[in-house]
Amino acid sequence: MIHYPEKLNTIFNKLNNYNIKPIIVGGYIRDFLLNIESKDIDIEIYGISSFNELENILKEFGNINIVGKSFGVCKLYYQDYDLDFSFPRKDNKIKPGHRGFDIKIESNIDFKTATSRRDFTINSIGFDVIEKKILDPFNGINDLKNKILKAVDLNSFSEDPLRVLRAVQFSTRFDLQIDKNLYNRCKKMVSKKMLDELPKERIFEEIKKLLLFSKKPSIGFKLLKELGSDIYTNNLSVIDEIAKQMTTNKQTNLILMLSGLCYNFTQTKAENFIFKLTNEKKILNRVTTLINKHKKIDTIYEDGINNYMLYKLATEVNINELLILSSSIYFSYNNSKIYKAGEEIYKRAKKLNILNNKLPPILMGKDILELGLKPSPLFSEILHLAYEAQMNGKFNNYIDAKKWLKNYLKFSKKN
Repeated sequence: MIHYPEKLNTIFNKLNNYNIKPIIVGGYIRDFLLNIESKDIDIEIYGISSFNELENILKEFGNINIVGKSFGVCKLYYQDYDLDFSFPRKDNKIKPGHRGFDIKIESNIDFKTATSRRDFTINSIGFDVIEKKILDPFNGINDLKNKILKAVDLNSFSEDPLRVLRAVQFSTRFDLQIDKNLYNRCKKMVSKKMLDELPKERIFEEIKKLLLFSKKPSIGFKLLKELGSDIYTNNLSVIDEIAKQMTTNKQTNLILMLSGLCYNFTQTKAENFIFKLTNEKKILNRVTTLINKHKKIDTIYEDGINNYMLYKLATEVNINELLILSSSIYFSYNNSKIYKAGEEIYKRAKKLNILNNKLPPILMGKDILELGLKPSPLFSEILHLAYEAQMNGKFNNYIDAKKWLKNYLKFSKKN
């Protein structure tokens, strides 16, 4: 029996009243069987092929977002759940690439026929919510139990190069052994340069899942290398260490993982590696900043840590993220359980309350205005010097800060 949120029965019962059969499919069923909580639920609906009719039925439950009539999918966010409603369809490969399919909605085909287009048997399991019956035409449940990743159909699998990357990330995330025939097919697809047909955004999406949701992402990267992919570095033990120290922020975790993959690269090599995956400059900037600051960690420690040094560091990088990266690099190459530099910096930064934020400036532009100065380009220079003085311990409260500012302005007028 598959358990799903009972609140969804309101929707399912209404669909059933219109003689529409809803079947929960794919990832939610797989995750349930693996005891993984999920709020993303895919629902295939039989007995209807009109988007307009579907919208009219579902509109009382929220706004319907049709993400693509050509793919027969629409989305509904309902009481904390992301619901994807899709029509059963048949796919016909007509040109190269991940999107090179002619898709025809076939609302009256049977579940097995509709499911035969899916990638893996573990994603081909369904649950009929009206009849309360598990549908498993390709023995996906048995494959899950035996921890094997199999293709539903090797021929249709070969039509979509993205499925190679999905095979890698699924096998890594769920600790599955790739079936020999599937492995050989993936290797053949890579050798034919089929991954080159994919836009880098699609590749990056699968790499992100591999990095963010795997206990040992190194396994996936080793597998990519075995298959012939050039998405590889020698820093795999580092990302396994980072996986043990994940934060609650996915974007931060992604930055840490990418930094770990290329922490010892030159600036140019790191940029080339990141651009191979994504054009997002914010990601590149955060990664290269982390890498560059990591290279200075030992120098900071050996020179003797002082407050100013840490305050300055906090203006350039998130210290907690930096320490996660640096400690992961350290522990991946050392058996020692103590990372002295990291522990000392962490202790001092925590005491100064700058682990995740820089020191808040005491003086602001309004304080300069109150002393009679008119706005000018000099304001930024004065505020910069004031912040430097604050970080150097010249003042640590508002009263002393105003005294410092008055003295500075008097001195600057004389000169």
